[in-house]
Order: sequence, then structure tokens, then C-alpha cells
Amino acid sequence: MTKPASIIPIEQPKTLLIGIHSPFNPISDIESYYQEFKNLALSNGVSTDHFITIKLRSIDAANFLTQGKLDDVLELIKKEHIEEVIFSDALSPQQERNLSRIFQCQVFDRTDLILEIFEKGAQSAEGKTQVGLAMLQHQKSRLSGRGLYMSQQGGRIGTRGPGETQKEKETQHIEHLMLKMRRDLEKLQKVRETQRKQRISSELPLICLIGYTNAGKSTILNALTKSSVLAEDKLFATLDTTTRELFIEKRKIGLISDTVGFIQQLPHKLIEAFKSTLSELKYAHILLQVIDAADKNWQEHIQVVHDVLEELGASDKPMLYVFNKSDKLPNPEMSDFIFRNYQPHVLVSATAEHGLDPLKNFLVEWKNNISKSSVTE
Repeated sequence: MTKPASIIPIEQPKTLLIGIHSPFNPISDIESYYQEFKNLALSNGVSTDHFITIKLRSIDAANFLTQGKLDDVLELIKKEHIEEVIFSDALSPQQERNLSRIFQCQVFDRTDLILEIFEKGAQSAEGKTQVGLAMLQHQKSRLSGRGLYMSQQGGRIGTRGPGETQKEKETQHIEHLMLKMRRDLEKLQKVRETQRKQRISSELPLICLIGYTNAGKSTILNALTKSSVLAEDKLFATLDTTTRELFIEKRKIGLISDTVGFIQQLPHKLIEAFKSTLSELKYAHILLQVIDAADKNWQEHIQVVHDVLEELGASDKPMLYVFNKSDKLPNPEMSDFIFRNYQPHVLVSATAEHGLDPLKNFLVEWKNNISKSSVTE
């Protein structure tokens, strides 16, 4: 007897992760890049049991991989009965289509992976709309390869199925959905603008937490404001901007906002989609860039954040470098010397009992200086 569909366990497809090292991928620490790629997969619920790395001297315009590498991967796919392949780099629509045909399975790239993580993580109406719009833009560029993600039975990471089930009028359907989402987003942006004007009229300074994903921004927000914003040890645990009142020693310092984390090679579609949310940064009085001090690639992470700020037109904002997880450093005093080129900065530990005292002291002094300046003016 056939079991009801509702209680049949969903079996995850066998996935092959391919970490790419090529001359066109300017990564200083390739092992860290591979680990980050695997963490992205884990954040999306994808197993990392089958992971290989490939070093390329050149990129094939049609198939991404050179013929020898193609043959090696195809042999592995057949041997391990792989059902989907995810590349750590971005693929062109043509490369993705050709690889799917050659491998006889679904092929995804880094952009697909990050978009799906964002789709699952967005909670607010604005966040869901922003991600949905980015996904539609991405899918539109791949229409000739597989069906519309909202109507097909396959074509998603971690799914089984026959693939695309309807091809008719897909472009028109996508454009209609994108138009509706843009209109919905405009309405939500007007609400955000009204809220922003109310904050500005209240004359409360705005403090924005920014930084590389999983650096501890949400944990710091929770500790400072006694909130319960989701804070997990995984990439992109928080996507929606959260704003809270900040009190230190019963004194109102201002408003503090948490923002979506950044990552190297963040798909441009997502930067565009989240510009309305990230525009909060342009109205901030100070940015608190949270850095995982225990991560050996912290300098590269800072540069990633600076690059995104530059694109958003918010690179000229006053900034405090908040080196978090100082409790994991072997020698905090020596580390303070290492971080000397990033000024002003504080070393904190969001999980220690008094680990945020240096940050609190800085913000109290900063608030005093703002108050003095307003009186002088």
C-alpha cells in the first residue's frame, strides 16, 4: 500500500560540491574560500560529504571546465550516482546549461546557493520581496535552460523531480511578477522612508552594525539591547534589518540597527535588491564594523565590507572597528597592537560577562561629544 504523500520522507539528492581555484578568482586564501563555500552549502541544508577541488589554468567559455576536468567530474558523477552539482564560482547561463546536459543532472553555482539561503532566511515582507525580485532576475537570465523556479517541479537545490514542466510565456510571466514585486517594494520603501523621517525628527542618533557575515553583529545587538534577534553560528543567519533603542547605564544613547552580513563575491543582484534596506547606512551617524578577530582572514573581510560600502555610497561615514571574539585570541594585548592600523577600534567579546564594556564606554563618550557639538552649534 502506498503511504500518504504527507508522511513519505523527503530524500535529499546526492550533491557534489566543486571548489574552483582559477586565475580569475583573486582569493588570497583558497582554503578559507573552500571552507566558506562548504559553510554556505551547510547553511542551505546541503551535505558536504562529496566535495572536490579543481585548479584551472583557464576557463572554457562554453563549459567552464576544460575537457580533461569535464571527463574527470563526469566519471565521478557516474561512480557516485550524483544528482546535482554546485560550483563555488559563478557560471554563465550557457555554461550552466551545457554542464547540465553533459553531466545529465542539475547544475548550480554560487549565486544560486546564496540566493536560496537568502530566500529561506528573509522574514519581513520587504526582505522576502527583495530576495524574490533578485531570484526572478537571476532566473530570467536562465530561462532557456530550465523552467521558472516558481512553477517548475525541479530546478532547485535539494529537490528531485522532472525539471521544467511548462515553458509557455515564461518571460512574460516573470516580467509580470517582477513588476508586481517592484510595486510592492516601492510601497514598503515608502513606509521605511516615513519611519526614517520620524527617527530623524526625534533627533536620536542612528548607529548601524555592519560587517562580514557571522562576525557576531546580531549577538552584539542582543547583548546591548537585551533583544532576542536570531543569532546562529552560520552564514546569513540574519537578513532583515532590525532597529532597537540603545540604553547604556539607563541613559538613552540612540537607535541601533543590525544589517545583513556581507561576503566575498556577494552576487550583485543581491546588493541591488537590498539597496533600499542598506540605504539606512547612509543616514547613520556612525557605523560599527564588527570583525571576527579570531578569523585569520579578518583583513580581507574588512576590505569586502569597505567595497560594498563604496558601492552603496556610504564609505565616508564615521566608523568604529569592533574586533569581536577577543576571548578566542591567544594574546589580546599583542592583537591590539596588530589592529593598530584600524582606528578607532575596540576589542570585545559579545559572549563574555563584561566583554562589551569597551564598546559601551566608547559609545557613551561618543554620545557626550555629539551632545557637546549640538550645544556649541
